[in-house]
Amino acid sequence: MKLSTKGRYGLQAMVDLAVYSKEKHISLKSIAERLCMSENYLEQLMALLKKNGLVSSVRGAQGGYFLAKDANDITIGDILRALEGSLAPTDCTCENNTYHCTLDGKCVTKSVWEKIRDSINKVVDDISLRQLMDDYEKINENASHIYYI
Repeated sequence: MKLSTKGRYGLQAMVDLAVYSKEKHISLKSIAERLCMSENYLEQLMALLKKNGLVSSVRGAQGGYFLAKDANDITIGDILRALEGSLAPTDCTCENNTYHCTLDGKCVTKSVWEKIRDSINKVVDDISLRQLMDDYEKINENASHIYYI
């Protein structure tokens, strides 16, 4: 499984939003500048995150984006699934499976794909946004800016 830029950039944006929106709403422009990403692309990502109840926004001069829930209550899995959809490695192992394989019931490899899906979900669901915020603060105690992979 390989995440798209939606998942990677969206996760970076959520960490940035969580860190910088503690006391005020944050503009897309400021997030885009800090992360060196397109404001238009970031707007698309925020729309998906908002649709999934992870961020909220306020319009106007003092407006901007902020977390819709406490960072402890948002998992990395929540964020990635909001942006990428299912994290299952195959269509037949998606949580909301509507795919019908010709080998259904006779596939010896399906259990492998299910184990991979379950392992990925466990890892991303066991990490909260708060944990990444804490990591951010440790990494950037003496730095003037964050570096992402």
